[in-house]
Amino acid sequence: MLKVDGGHCATNHERKSHHSDAMKKNLTTRLNRIEGQIRGIKKLIDKDTYCDDVITQIAASQSALNSVSNLLLEGHMKSCIVDRIQEGDLEVVDELLSTMKRLTKK
Repeated sequence: MLKVDGGHCATNHERKSHHSDAMKKNLTTRLNRIEGQIRGIKKLIDKDTYCDDVITQIAASQSALNSVSNLLLEGHMKSCIVDRIQEGDLEVVDELLSTMKRLTKK
């Protein structure tokens, strides 16, 4: 299946997201913040910071990553998934279920 309008979910080999510029900026800002948190955690470990304090920072980073995942999943469901179902591609439901299982693994 190939969809050519605006780069929306094309074939398996050509699929691309189609986030707005505002969404890309939001995601990039969040990921930059997370990257800074990770660098901070490394510094805490280098400074022999109390373990519980490091774990708290790791939990905050994980939560921030989960927020990014949730934003991406929401956009994916509202655009790519809906588009592919409307085109009759019901295999996308299995793909979505697999994605959700990966996100909920602990």
